[in-house]
Amino acid sequence: MARVHGRKEREILAFLHENVFDPILASPIASDSLRKGIRYTIMRLNERDARGMVQYYWSAIVGTDPSIAFAAKLRQEGFDRFEEAIDQFRVLFDDAFLRRP
Repeated sequence: MARVHGRKEREILAFLHENVFDPILASPIASDSLRKGIRYTIMRLNERDARGMVQYYWSAIVGTDPSIAFAAKLRQEGFDRFEEAIDQFRVLFDDAFLRRP
């Protein structure tokens, strides 16, 4: 079930939509399985608060079995992965961001 998001969650989701999700969802060449994976990732993020979203992002970078395969599929199809947004994500969504009201 999707959570009601506050400002922090909306900022994280907006960043990920702009830098990772929307280019894939809008692409006429993205495979159905890739689109399905992106929609699943969005659904999973929507279940979390800001701290959980950041943890989910870092888990995807570190590499769970599903995230490793998904990152490879993103690269194979020519799309940016979470890794390509890491520097900006790290600066924007650090501990200070999470501690702010």
